[in-house]
Amino acid sequence: MATREQDWQGDWTHNGQPLTRQFHHLVQRVRAFDRRRPWVWDVLLTGFYIIACLTDFLSGGWKSVTENPDTPTWLLGAMSLGFSAPLFWRRSHPFAVLLVMLPFSVANVWSGAVLQASMTLLVVIFNIALRTRLRTLLWSYVLAVAPFWIAGFRYPDDQGGPGALIVPVMMGLALSAVGGIAVRTRQEYLASLHERARQLEVERDQQTQLAAAAERTRIAREMHDIIGHNLSVITGLADGGSYAAAKSPERAAQALEAIGTTSRQALTELRRLLDVLREEAPTAELTPQPSLTDLDHLIEGVRSVGLPVRIKTHGRPHPVPTGTQITIYRVIQEALTNTLKHAGPGATSQVSISYEDGGAVTVTVTDTGRGGPHPNGTRGRGLTGMRERTALYKGTLEAGPLPTGGWRVHLHLPATQTLPAPKEATP
Repeated sequence: MATREQDWQGDWTHNGQPLTRQFHHLVQRVRAFDRRRPWVWDVLLTGFYIIACLTDFLSGGWKSVTENPDTPTWLLGAMSLGFSAPLFWRRSHPFAVLLVMLPFSVANVWSGAVLQASMTLLVVIFNIALRTRLRTLLWSYVLAVAPFWIAGFRYPDDQGGPGALIVPVMMGLALSAVGGIAVRTRQEYLASLHERARQLEVERDQQTQLAAAAERTRIAREMHDIIGHNLSVITGLADGGSYAAAKSPERAAQALEAIGTTSRQALTELRRLLDVLREEAPTAELTPQPSLTDLDHLIEGVRSVGLPVRIKTHGRPHPVPTGTQITIYRVIQEALTNTLKHAGPGATSQVSISYEDGGAVTVTVTDTGRGGPHPNGTRGRGLTGMRERTALYKGTLEAGPLPTGGWRVHLHLPATQTLPAPKEATP
């Protein structure tokens, strides 16, 4: 916190005048030293006031304003120390210091000595205003003024009337209290600024963490869609190729060729994705995100593995925002990938795309497979990724088994003309 405060304080003095910067740095060094060793400043200030009060007493300077030059010496010495020594605790216990000084203040005015040492009450009132509640300050002001009322009425003739002594004292103590309140207000204001700056830093760090988490999720989703689909196609081709190797070497060779093509395509997409993630490669080559025009290529790749897929379009096609097209493509891709993984042999699939009036789009992907659990016993990331993509565009997604067997994925995306295009871009 101290480092942040120093940085913040240094910002506003960076462009200031040289004298201002030097004075500010000096003040900051003194304050830092006082925070580390507060007793040093307390000892120095208390020692200064003790010396000043005793000097006034011993030199006889007090006699120029006193009402009673015959005040006993021992009482003068006691009052001088009573007004100065307690100042050591003025910061930690200011009200208690005032209570300790109060008897000496009463003795000072009752005896007629009127020592100038009583002006140390200004220091005490300042610290009370700086460090205590308003109620305590009001009571302290009354207690500090009360002895001088006694002096004003005890020696009215010599002082030019009661008000000649009381009014200056009341004004001096009031100004001291106002000064303490002003310093306190500034300290609290600066503290609020520092706390606000700290909160902004915390919020910034939290936003950075949230953005990083969202980016990790997006990258994981993209890698799952890219690598998962291609590996599923490769697995299907490999299984078909091994089955056809003994009976139809030509078909096996075609399967191997398709495996090589699909593998190279997956490696290329993975390499581009990793290039974008590297900080040292900000100019990595980018390719457009898939769109509805790429569905034919996707379905042909699935068919080449041996999964019969039919696609139907209902309604009059209308322009679809880029983000919606990406979501539709990825959902269809994931649904067909799950069919390849879990539907079993002999399964078929059907993709239905409906363009509705007003701009909404509905997609339904069904298969006739038997389904099955995730290979490692977990739920996998496929459905989670589809739901995350759908939620970006306020859509709904339903996935579950059909009563007659098979699996159904139903996606509905409302009109998204007012929604911004996604910021994600897959390399």
